Amino acid sequence: MPVPRARRRPADPPVHAPDADLRAAPVDVIRTYPGAMPEGDTIHRVAASLRRSLGDRPLTRIELPRVPRPHPTPGSRIQQVEARGKHLLLHLDGGSILHTHLRMSGSWHLYRPGQRWGRARAAARVVLATDDAVAVCFLAPIVELLDAQALRRHPSLRALGPDLCDPAADLDEAVHRLAALRVPPPTIGEVLLDQRVACGVGNVYRCDVLFLHGLDPATPIQDISARRLRALLADAGELLRANVTTVERTTAPQAGPGALWVHGRGGAPCRRCATPIEVSRLGEQARHVYRCPRCQPSRACDGDS
Repeated sequence: MPVPRARRRPADPPVHAPDADLRAAPVDVIRTYPGAMPEGDTIHRVAASLRRSLGDRPLTRIELPRVPRPHPTPGSRIQQVEARGKHLLLHLDGGSILHTHLRMSGSWHLYRPGQRWGRARAAARVVLATDDAVAVCFLAPIVELLDAQALRRHPSLRALGPDLCDPAADLDEAVHRLAALRVPPPTIGEVLLDQRVACGVGNVYRCDVLFLHGLDPATPIQDISARRLRALLADAGELLRANVTTVERTTAPQAGPGALWVHGRGGAPCRRCATPIEVSRLGEQARHVYRCPRCQPSRACDGDS
């Protein structure tokens, strides 16, 4: 199923362009998605911005107030900035790897030296500065330093499925991981959030890709063919990648920048049929799911084979 393309941001905007990118600090890189856990597209955008602003420059300031010492020392350089699903990894030249996960509360900001921060200093969990920029991670619940061995053994990171923000993500491996979850049979809405299957998808893309496929989130995965599961993951990846460089997260571009198909639109008319969008809760975590009851009817089985 072809995925609508979102409007892309012009390449290399000038530093003075307001809210253009992290270089136009202060900008909260998840500013367009308040109150929601960042999804894979957000973290890849953060990685690109930090790579551009801090990469391979000597760090003049490294503050990790809640991380046990020893810490990397000033003069260290960030050699690689890596996004893995919703996890961010900053590889420093001394062998240390800074791992952060923003969950629901965290955000990265970038400032010019001497510029006033947008949040209280007490909320800073990471401060990294060069002569030209100051990157601050606020309120991230996971901030830790790893070495190469700890990275390989990290229980959350090693369990991650293929990253759907990667065009080369192994979808067959993701479908194989799905099959391993069939007892007890979970719903497709629950499985799409399971980062062990494929990482990067959060609630926005879960809801909207299921809408594009006409699937009720409560459909058991055992009632969906392997071919359709693979197509669903492929389209989720296309949606994620289409938004890595966009100004606003968009899944329904024909309705304008920032438009979504169903997520966050409870009670609003469906963009296809005008039926009011329904909101319910699903799974052990009782996360909200949005669906059009006409375009995504409840069904006992999936007819695609």
